[in-house]
Amino acid sequence: MAFELPNLPYGHDALEPHIDSRTMEIHHGKHHAGYTKKLNAAIEGTDLADKSIEDILTGLDMENSAVRNNGGGYYNHSLFWTVMSPNGGGNPDGDLGKAINDAFGSYDAFKEKFAAAAGTRFGSGWAWLCAHDGGKLEICSTPNQDNPLMPNVGCGGRPILGLDVWEHAYYLHYQNKRPDYVQAFFNVINWEQVAKNYKS
Repeated sequence: MAFELPNLPYGHDALEPHIDSRTMEIHHGKHHAGYTKKLNAAIEGTDLADKSIEDILTGLDMENSAVRNNGGGYYNHSLFWTVMSPNGGGNPDGDLGKAINDAFGSYDAFKEKFAAAAGTRFGSGWAWLCAHDGGKLEICSTPNQDNPLMPNVGCGGRPILGLDVWEHAYYLHYQNKRPDYVQAFFNVINWEQVAKNYKS
């Protein structure tokens, strides 16, 4: 069962001015498509071929760099597109809003900590908001295309929000100003979807 590149849930230009159309075209149509193709090649004919991406990643042999890098890239981007929206931004409410306040003290404190995780990740990687069993939240970051589903990456739980801080995610528009890109991301977060991820 080959994995397929998911469609974007909005147009390439829908997140402007925060994330530009050209970046979205390249990021989705080249980078994510590349991870998808290489993941399928890496699992073809193996016992991983019939597994879900979640099962592949949670049981991953971390020495298998082809599946680690491309499976991570496939999963991470598939989540990334859904946690952004042209109607995003604002503050989370309901159970998720309460969990954020419980874990970090306030939404502003969450933003500060999340921005720090994204801003201090050296080189390429991701910043994550993860939910543990029982609903407790954690912020962490991982290098390259690693994510919290993988064994022994230094943070756990299930990712419910992720931010790509590879240069290909922002360099055309923001150049070396990663903190500006991170702040812009808060304007497009699809808190409705993140709340659904949290609930599940």
